[in-house]
Amino acid sequence: MGKKKFNFKAVLKEAWRMFLVSLKRRPQMIALAVFLIAFLQYSLQLTVISNTTSKIQGSGMGLAGFVTMLFSMLSMLCFGNAFPKRKKTNIPMLILMYVMNLVVIYADYHYMNAILAAVNRELNPIQVTTSTIYIAKAYSLLQTHIIILIVGIVLTALLPVYSKWIKKINTNIEVEGNQEMGTIDISGEE
Repeated sequence: MGKKKFNFKAVLKEAWRMFLVSLKRRPQMIALAVFLIAFLQYSLQLTVISNTTSKIQGSGMGLAGFVTMLFSMLSMLCFGNAFPKRKKTNIPMLILMYVMNLVVIYADYHYMNAILAAVNRELNPIQVTTSTIYIAKAYSLLQTHIIILIVGIVLTALLPVYSKWIKKINTNIEVEGNQEMGTIDISGEE
């Protein structure tokens, strides 16, 4: 008995086809992935945010960080409920998700303004040195977070457009012998 040779290229091709099939069924997963990236990008750098808050102690900075974390999680939950399987889009949940993401963007913007106010104030400004470089990292982190959230919001708004394009992708499997299907008699007559 001969062993079949493992074909890595065929496995990759089939995995890519299955990925496209799942995207055709649920194209909103693209936008959800972007929101998940934004959440991970923020939450995995939470130490930078916490250190900046404790160093600057600006008005509303702690609340802004808390709102960003809480509403980021809740907006992803609303996103999942806005697009239930095999049902129409839940519009109230979608609107709630948009509102929460806009609140997160505002909280990030408020936090960035608090950093700028602390660094640029006339009396006792916060100096960004090698020991307080986390302040600059926090500012950069928040800029990136806002950009990723805006991309997620745009992808969610454009979902009807690109879902039609994704559904046009051919994911059929080419099987040898399909060309002769017309010659098979299915009438049941003998």
